[in-house]
Amino acid sequence: MVIGDRLKTLREAKDLSQGDIEKRTGLLRCYVSRVENGHTVPSVETLEKFARALELPLYHLMFDGDKPPAPPKSLKGSAEDSLESSRSGMLLMEKMVGLLAKMDQEDRNLILFLAGRVSNKRGGKKAGRKPASSAAA
Repeated sequence: MVIGDRLKTLREAKDLSQGDIEKRTGLLRCYVSRVENGHTVPSVETLEKFARALELPLYHLMFDGDKPPAPPKSLKGSAEDSLESSRSGMLLMEKMVGLLAKMDQEDRNLILFLAGRVSNKRGGKKAGRKPASSAAA
């Protein structure tokens, strides 16, 4: 998608001239022309000015057509799942912090070593690196 083409299409659909955009944004008409013809790439701040001038939300400048694209099926409903997952992760972490605080250093080193081994088996191993905790254990 070329942002200049999108801006020009939206401006013309609203029956606005480049001069109208100049008055609404404070940007020079020649700059508006340069953006619409692809000679200049606008910053996000400038795109926000265009969106306000066109009376559209900023995201309307970022897709083709009249409707925003549908979210991928794998992401629908995942916000709630993600939130629930992060809540349960926080509860688990709070419990672990309390338990780790009660352990002595030797036991904590053992836990870190075992976590490193599990991570290595799951593909977390980096080439040429040993787990930092293995030297301490």
